Amino acid sequence: MLFKSTRSTQQATESAAQVIKQGLANDGGLFVPESIPALTEEEIKVLCGDSYPVRAAKILSKFLGDYTYEELLEDCEKAYSESSFVGGAAPMVNIHDNLESLELWHGPTAAFKDMALQIMPRLLSRALVKTGEKRTALILVATSGDTGKAALEGYKDVDGIKIMVFYPVDGVSRVQKLQMATQTGSNVNVCAIRGNFDDAQNGVKAIFGDKAMADALNEKGYFFSSANSINWGRLAPQIVYYVSAYCDLLNAGKCKMGDSFNVCVPTGNFGNIFAAYLAKLMGLPIGKLICASNSNNILTDFLRTGTYDRNRDFYLTMSPSMDILISSNLERLLYFVAGSEKTASYMEDLKNKGVYSVEADVLAEIQKNFIGYYTDEKETAATIKATFEKYNYLADTHTAVAIHAAEAYVAESGDKAPMVIDSTASPYKFANNVYLAVVGKDAPSELEALDELEKATNTKIPYPLSGLAERKVNFTKTVDKSEMANAVLEYLNA
Repeated sequence: MLFKSTRSTQQATESAAQVIKQGLANDGGLFVPESIPALTEEEIKVLCGDSYPVRAAKILSKFLGDYTYEELLEDCEKAYSESSFVGGAAPMVNIHDNLESLELWHGPTAAFKDMALQIMPRLLSRALVKTGEKRTALILVATSGDTGKAALEGYKDVDGIKIMVFYPVDGVSRVQKLQMATQTGSNVNVCAIRGNFDDAQNGVKAIFGDKAMADALNEKGYFFSSANSINWGRLAPQIVYYVSAYCDLLNAGKCKMGDSFNVCVPTGNFGNIFAAYLAKLMGLPIGKLICASNSNNILTDFLRTGTYDRNRDFYLTMSPSMDILISSNLERLLYFVAGSEKTASYMEDLKNKGVYSVEADVLAEIQKNFIGYYTDEKETAATIKATFEKYNYLADTHTAVAIHAAEAYVAESGDKAPMVIDSTASPYKFANNVYLAVVGKDAPSELEALDELEKATNTKIPYPLSGLAERKVNFTKTVDKSEMANAVLEYLNA
């Protein structure tokens, strides 16, 4: 399996190890596989009897051809161990009727990013060896809250790698900020920026594209790589949990082999839902992909009109991991539907004008698989309250966005197929807003909200968030968005 850029008309030439090491293609595009491997019903039957690590190794082996199955199984068993994912990886919990919550947050940072970022550092570490790399990889991450902590936790103290995370100083929750600020590890660094997530993401992209800086760091023995979902090593592991969810539906007798199911994903950067699309292309019988947005509903507008316009108001919401106006992974979908030449043209328009529109036939093809809904702040809070009171299911602010969107789709379409909803974070990561929604008043403070929420709902604080307030703060630096490159150089003493 070879890979190419979404913006290139050339044949695929890059190995899986190379694209995982490199992150972003040289022309600014994202790496995609030359073909999509098939997943047969017979294979699914076998996967139904496998553990999650075995399922993961088998699916990843279809895309990562220069890794042996034995290597992948070893890495998956370590990444998805019981000690990291207490209670198991990606369990499914029924909310009500045909709505199933795929809980992706049982890992070491209580967010779905763990599902990819516990395995990705192992894949990168092997990639450095497979490509003969002698330099140190510098992982740069822009985060809207969850990716940063998950990447820090996954990469801490990994040989041959340093990691630096940037986050918007006022764009993450107090819990998310403390999780990053209290991170330990000899090879990690965290820096806040004055700006929003798109500013952080654009700053990281600008650093990646700065040849002079890359040359200077090369002389110091470093090269850039990425842990964001633009990296294929982040995206590929996300395909696994959709396959696993279908296996669990079959095992529970909630559908028969070949029956379709729908997927609803709360998403800002489009990577998580694009992974489900890839699973569908492989042969998984996914019917509709429901893209759930918050008040920053740029994806909803695009999926309904074909125009992507980031020249709009930006909102800070109670679901901050979705507060994004540049959905990087949408580029991969455009490539698969419209081809590389059109994709390159769309991305040029986005860069220069902040807007692009796809042709009617392209939109029609996208709409065969995707539909967009958005949930505003009042609806999000009301969904948290109603879901807990009616069904005794406590959802975080992002999961609530998806529940509302899923229920709207079912009401509008009458589609009664099983609906798998991605639950992307523990409610305790956003305890203040969840507590307010359930109880109707503010907690004494954002940190005290964890204990108050536990008392009010008779649920349990997950182990990664317990005792967070007592941990030592190791990172306090904040810079202007224009100073990000200098912060990197300062970190490396370069």
